[in-house]
Amino acid sequence: MENKTILLVEDNSDDEALTLRALKKNNIGNQVIVARDGAEALDYLFCTGPYSGRDANLSPQVILLDLKLPKVDGLEVLRRLRTNASTKLLPVVILTSSNEEQDRINGYGFGANSYVRKPVDFNQFIEAVRQLGLYWLILNEQPPARR
Repeated sequence: MENKTILLVEDNSDDEALTLRALKKNNIGNQVIVARDGAEALDYLFCTGPYSGRDANLSPQVILLDLKLPKVDGLEVLRRLRTNASTKLLPVVILTSSNEEQDRINGYGFGANSYVRKPVDFNQFIEAVRQLGLYWLILNEQPPARR
């Protein structure tokens, strides 16, 4: 069974609502799991803590990862994903308001698949989410499942 879940890792409730609204406006009806800090994202992805009963074989199709997160920041989440055999190939799109060059360097250095700066204008944001959905949920082919 092909899983098309999106994991949104976002601590700002306004940005979370904006992202969910943009997905809905673009008719992207995939299930969205929201983790509100880096520790919760890692629990979800590694099936620990409150997610210990989650089926580890069902990975998200794409992770939309903010950088500035409480508990564990986004770059550390990305680093841990890339050092684990079960998550190292998951597509990760950094979706952040940060325009710092060092964040882009570190994001790609730790293995991000894409770095998208959140536009301030809602219409531009809707278009960015549309393009993300088109590429990562429809066009992109994931590597085969591990056996």
